[in-house]
Amino acid sequence: MPAVKEFKLSLVKQDTHLRLPTVTSIIVVQNLYDILFQYLIDAEQESRLKQLIGLMEAHIKSKSRAPFSIPVEDLEFLGEGLEELKLLNWAEVAVTVFRIEIAGQEQALQEDLEPIFDLLQELFTFKRVGESDMIYVYPSRLTMY
Repeated sequence: MPAVKEFKLSLVKQDTHLRLPTVTSIIVVQNLYDILFQYLIDAEQESRLKQLIGLMEAHIKSKSRAPFSIPVEDLEFLGEGLEELKLLNWAEVAVTVFRIEIAGQEQALQEDLEPIFDLLQELFTFKRVGESDMIYVYPSRLTMY
């Protein structure tokens, strides 16, 4: 097991996300596409919806302990579809965004981040933001996944 290098968590911002209800079926997510498609008015919005569905499917397949959430501002392209999500039991959740900074490194190296993520996973519920050095940290009151 690689050693964990000295690091610190730097607060980036606090954000409001919409959280996907507990869903274990990709079929349910694909049906969500059909529901939300009616709110789209152009090809760019359709492309963004397809990306969103892809992210949800990848999250479900990953069997992550963290919930799937996305910043509300990233969903504004759905227009009235945003309210539809809330009717489908998507809940607003406060998420805190942190950047992991490793001592002596301007940019954190992927191989140094992995042992840090393993350690943090034992301490609190979080989700990595893409392949970046940032994480979404969820309130402790959320149910563990």
